[in-house]
Amino acid sequence: MIKLYGAERCHKTQYYKTFLETRNLDYAFLDVEQYEENAEELRNLYENRKLNFPTITNNYKKLRNPSDKDLQKWIDKIHNEY
Repeated sequence: MIKLYGAERCHKTQYYKTFLETRNLDYAFLDVEQYEENAEELRNLYENRKLNFPTITNNYKKLRNPSDKDLQKWIDKIHNEY
């Protein structure tokens, strides 16, 4: 499952939501400003425990603010694994 950690007010988060939706990908949006448990989950992904968003994860890897090219390559790799 793809998870997108971000905030509704963040234009980059909105960009990634659209990116995933236009490719008909199932993902979970985890708002780190509205829900403390999502913020804590995101902090646990980084050694510095900062709210580094937007961050996109699957079961194996995390991407912090990726380029379109890197994100598409990552998505293609996920699809090849399933």
